[in-house]
Amino acid sequence: MTKKYIAKDFLKLASSGHSHEAFRLYIGKNFKHHNVYFKGDADTLMLAMEESSRQNPNKIFKIHHALVDKDLVAVHSHVKQNSKDSGVAVVHIFRFEEDKIVELWDLGQPVPAETINKNGMF
Repeated sequence: MTKKYIAKDFLKLASSGHSHEAFRLYIGKNFKHHNVYFKGDADTLMLAMEESSRQNPNKIFKIHHALVDKDLVAVHSHVKQNSKDSGVAVVHIFRFEEDKIVELWDLGQPVPAETINKNGMF
């Protein structure tokens, strides 16, 4: 399995309500994340992802790009809470040690109803 595959599969599992499985398979010891809305440990993030899936069972998650640079993988995706939601453009940056995710950053930007840029966000 490549790091790119692991990062993408982790996000697919977590976004579809299988965060426990995603963390069991792919998260390494001493994992930390940098989302300012949660504590920086694995359990807190896993439970938050699980709760998000419960609250938004019709979530739509689409990966547009994935890039690898040594021990880092960046995944650019579109997350919608339901089919009527315009969603958020998200970039997740994963740092790996061997084949385990040990650090995670996520950055998001809401998709506006109208945009000046004709190229769009994706």
